[in-house]
Amino acid sequence: MCGIIGIVGQRDVAARLVDGLRRMEYRGYDSAGICTAHDGQLLRRRAEGKLVGLVNELAQNPASGSTGIAHTRWATHGAPVEKNAHPHATEHVALVHNGIIENFKELRDELRADGRTFESETDTEVVVHLISRRIEQGLAPEDAVAEVLPRLRGAFALAIVFRDHPDMLIGARLGSPLVVGYGEGEMYLGSDALALAPLTQQIAYLEEGDWVTITRDSATIRDLDGNTVERAVQESGATAAMIEKGNYNHFMQKEIFEQPTVVAQTLRSYLRPGEQRVALPQIDFDISSIDRVTIVACGTSYYAAMVAKYWFEQFARVPVDIDFASEFRYREPVLTKGGLALFISQSGETADTLAALRHCREQGQVIAAVVNVPTSSMAREADLLLPTHAGPEIGVASTKAFTCQLAVLAALSAHFAVKKGLMDREEEAEVVKHLLEAPACLNAALDHDEDIAAMAHLIAPARDVLYLGRGADFPLALEGALKLKEISYIHAEGYASGEMKHGPIALIDDSVPVIVLAPSGPLFDKTVSNMQEVQARGGKVVLISDAKGIAQAGEDCMAVIEMPKVHPLIAPLVYAVPVQLLAYHVAVAKGTDVDQPRNLAKSVTVE
Repeated sequence: MCGIIGIVGQRDVAARLVDGLRRMEYRGYDSAGICTAHDGQLLRRRAEGKLVGLVNELAQNPASGSTGIAHTRWATHGAPVEKNAHPHATEHVALVHNGIIENFKELRDELRADGRTFESETDTEVVVHLISRRIEQGLAPEDAVAEVLPRLRGAFALAIVFRDHPDMLIGARLGSPLVVGYGEGEMYLGSDALALAPLTQQIAYLEEGDWVTITRDSATIRDLDGNTVERAVQESGATAAMIEKGNYNHFMQKEIFEQPTVVAQTLRSYLRPGEQRVALPQIDFDISSIDRVTIVACGTSYYAAMVAKYWFEQFARVPVDIDFASEFRYREPVLTKGGLALFISQSGETADTLAALRHCREQGQVIAAVVNVPTSSMAREADLLLPTHAGPEIGVASTKAFTCQLAVLAALSAHFAVKKGLMDREEEAEVVKHLLEAPACLNAALDHDEDIAAMAHLIAPARDVLYLGRGADFPLALEGALKLKEISYIHAEGYASGEMKHGPIALIDDSVPVIVLAPSGPLFDKTVSNMQEVQARGGKVVLISDAKGIAQAGEDCMAVIEMPKVHPLIAPLVYAVPVQLLAYHVAVAKGTDVDQPRNLAKSVTVE
C-alpha cells in the first residue's frame, strides 16, 4: 500500500526522497508528497496523481534541506486530492502515515474542542495535531511522541520531522512495517528494504510497537513500553536491479516470464531430487499429529489456498477449511487446539491476514506462513516459515508469487501425506518427479505467448467474461477472472463448470466470451459437456487445453490456446500462465495501466 521514506543526511535530500518513492510505485498510490526541514521551516510539497505531478511541483517550488520525509498515498479516508495527500503538517511538525487510525473521530473532536483546525479529510491529520499540541506545550519531540502513540488505535507506520530539530526523525510502527537503514553519516527510514536499496544494505526491522529516533549517526529504538532495545542489523540483499523491467514492456510481463526460473528456485528448497523426497525446513512440531488445517488468505493467495485444499485432502486426507482473511475472525471460527493454521501472503504484511494469524495463535493453533518476504511480520511470527523465493514482485497483479505459492503448497501437502503414512516411497518419488517437470512445462506454456497476444482482440471489446473449470482448475478460473478484472477493468467471473446450469447460464449470449480451462484427463468430458451447453446458447468459447483436448473439443470454439500435456498435479501451475497472459494482452490492447491498475495497492496494510 502506501510508501514511506525518510532521510537524515548531510546534503539536500529531496531528489533522493523522490527516487525512493519511485521505487515504491509498485505498491499503488494516488497522490504523493515530501517535506524537508530547512532554515527554521518545514517545506512541504504535494501533488495528486502520479509521481510526475510531485516532480513538476518540485521543479517550480524546490524544497531544500538535509532531513526529510516522503510518501505515496493510497486513499482510505478522504478523496485522492492534494489536500489529503501526505505529509500532513502544522507549524512545528510534519508526518507521513501508512495504516488507519480507527479512533480518529473522537481524537478529532477533542482537538477541535481545543481550537485546532483541520485542513484534510484524513484520519492521519489527528496524529500531527496531537504531537504538535504537546510540542507547543513545551515537550521535547521524543516525549511528545511517547505520550501520543498509546492514544492511537488501529495500525500505523509513522515518519515524523520537526521544524526545530532538523537533524532528527522519529519513526514508529504498529501493524504496518517500517525499516531503519544505517548509512555512513546518514540514517534512513523506509516501508521496506527495496525503498532503501540504493542508499544502504544495512537495515533493521522494527518489531510490533517499536518506535525509533534517528540522527545522522545513530538510531535509538524503544519498544511498546518505552524501553531501549536492540534490533538486529542485517544485510537487506535488495538491489535496484530487482525493480528494473529489463527488456520487457511491463513488470507484469517480466514476472510472468520469470516463472520457470523462480518456480525452479522455490522447488529446490523443498525437494531432494537425488533421493526423490520432499523436504521441508526444520519443523519443531509433529506433523503427523495435525488432524485439521485452516488456511487463511486474500485475493490471489486465496485461490492458491483453494488449490491446496484439493491436494491436502487428496494426499494427506486432512480436512481443510479456507477463509478470506477479512471474514475469518468475525465468524468466530471453531479451532481445535493443536490444529495447523496456514497463512498465505506475498508481502507477509497483509493486515487482515496478520490479524487472523495472531487470533489463531491465541487459539492454540500451530502457525505456518507461506510468504515471499522472509523478513516480514508473518514470517517472523510463524512456527513454520515456508518462503516462496519468487523475488520482488512489482506488478500489482500477482503472477510469479502465485505459482511459487502453488509449488510450496504441493510440496507441503505431499510432506503431510508422507508423515501420516498415507504416501509410500514410490508415490512420493512420483510426486517429486512431476513437480520437477513444472519449470519446463511452464516454459512450454510461455511459448504460446504470441498466439495469446494474437487473439486478445477477441476479448478486449467484451463487457463481461466468464471463466469455467472443474476440480483444481476451478480456482484457476477464479484467478483468471480476477486477473482480467484487475488490469483490463472488464467484469469477469469464475465458476465451477458444473454450476453453469444452476444460474450463470442465464448470462450467456454471443457477446459474452467464455474461457474454459480443460486439460485432458478424468474431468475433461464433464467440462466439455458444460462447454457445449454454453455453445448451444450462442456463447463464444475460448478453450485452454492440451493437443488431445483441443483435437477432441476445439472445433466449434472462437479460439483455442494449446498447453503442454501435464500431470494433474502440476496443471494448476501450468494453466496459470495462459490466464495471466490473456489478461496481460487484453489489458495492453485496451491501453490500461498494467502494472499500476486504478484503485489497487500491492500490499494491503489496512483492514
